[in-house]
Amino acid sequence: MANGTWSPESWRGKPVQQVPDYPDLAALTSVEAELAANPPLVFAGEARKLKASLAEVSEGKAFLLQGGDCAESFAEFSANNIRDTFKVLLQMAVVLTFGAACPVVKVGRMAGQFAKPRSAPMEKIGDVELPSYRGDIVNGMNFTAEDRTPDPTRMMRAYHQSASTLNLLRAFAQGGFADLHQVHQWNLDFVAGSAQGERYKALAERLDETLSFMAACGLTSERVPTIAETDFYTSHEGLLLWYEQALTRRDSLTNKWYDCSAHMIWIGDRTRQIDGAHVEYCRGIENPIGMKCGPSSDPDELIRLIDVLNPKNEAGRLTLIARMGSDKAMEHLPALVRRVKAEGRKVVWSCDPMHGNVIKSESGFKTRPFDRILSEVRQFFDVHEAEGTHAGGVHFEMTGQDVTECLGGAQEISDADLSARYHTHCDPRLNGAQALELAFLIAEELKAGRVGRARPSQAAE
Repeated sequence: MANGTWSPESWRGKPVQQVPDYPDLAALTSVEAELAANPPLVFAGEARKLKASLAEVSEGKAFLLQGGDCAESFAEFSANNIRDTFKVLLQMAVVLTFGAACPVVKVGRMAGQFAKPRSAPMEKIGDVELPSYRGDIVNGMNFTAEDRTPDPTRMMRAYHQSASTLNLLRAFAQGGFADLHQVHQWNLDFVAGSAQGERYKALAERLDETLSFMAACGLTSERVPTIAETDFYTSHEGLLLWYEQALTRRDSLTNKWYDCSAHMIWIGDRTRQIDGAHVEYCRGIENPIGMKCGPSSDPDELIRLIDVLNPKNEAGRLTLIARMGSDKAMEHLPALVRRVKAEGRKVVWSCDPMHGNVIKSESGFKTRPFDRILSEVRQFFDVHEAEGTHAGGVHFEMTGQDVTECLGGAQEISDADLSARYHTHCDPRLNGAQALELAFLIAEELKAGRVGRARPSQAAE
């Protein structure tokens, strides 16, 4: 078990998984020094504010929406792509706020989600074997020796792109783009143009009535500036520990260490070894931490990990992100939830219905069926209702772009449609319409649970 004195570099004395083998160590050292001399991307006070909001989620007083790209890329970096993903997240948040009747904490998989774990360190095509693609922060996608060789200077490009992304996100969040009335109008446009528009029309109309009543009471963006603003946070998997360590700073107010690469980072299902480097690094920083929990998660081991990562049992510190798969959720999730509750551990439970539901389509594309994604979300709510615990949030890989990467949804994307706009660098993402459709369906779940009646979605089936 992790113990003893912690420092930002103490992870280097632990076994480390899912990191590249850099051939030029001198170049790596140089990049680490350059990163360490650069300004932080986020600030400790912002991370503390997110932790306070997540504490509300852990108590059932708020709901977590975490979403964004599977892996950001250098090639697709543009203001329009950032805007479109942010816009869909805002739309989802408004719908979920109305369904849950509580605040929605918005956290993007943005401004740092560049590194990806891989199932094998090497990839072989024909007689050629090269290092696997691990995200643009490590190497390139093209299957050439030059592109696939891990290059530490890519960390600097990721840093600068993250800084630009954060700058734009802050402008969007505080500059009027997030105006509640404008976001609602976007949702009305979606309902009007949706294949299942009638299904969502009633909810949209109730929201419209609520906003009209607020305006009649004088609660407009002109009189109440907060209606035109929102809090928005960033997150990524803290996989590349050289990068995370270089951006770790001691807060001048509290004298505690924060990872200033993002407001929240998470530990993946492949890197949650209790004596491993990723757990060692994360246990010492004060940021909110996430940890993925897959089918191999054991209740006893989970409690030990919680105690390492959150020894003070601090509300808002730790988010457990369940990623079981729709065919395994009911088999594995209840025991974990039950044990955590019995031990009195304060955590946020969130559902990642993406990573356990990957299939290979008949045409050969890696994809995720919409109905399986929705099924896992529903099972997540069912488990928490049965156990008397809070279904705290959802975690999606999605984009604001009109891609065709996940099957199904109201757009009825078929196997034959996948090749039309399959743009992902790694895993298939929900497009904007699918993500918003899912938000409406989850809002029905939240509202049904809140008023104690049958789900509208089930009643229609």
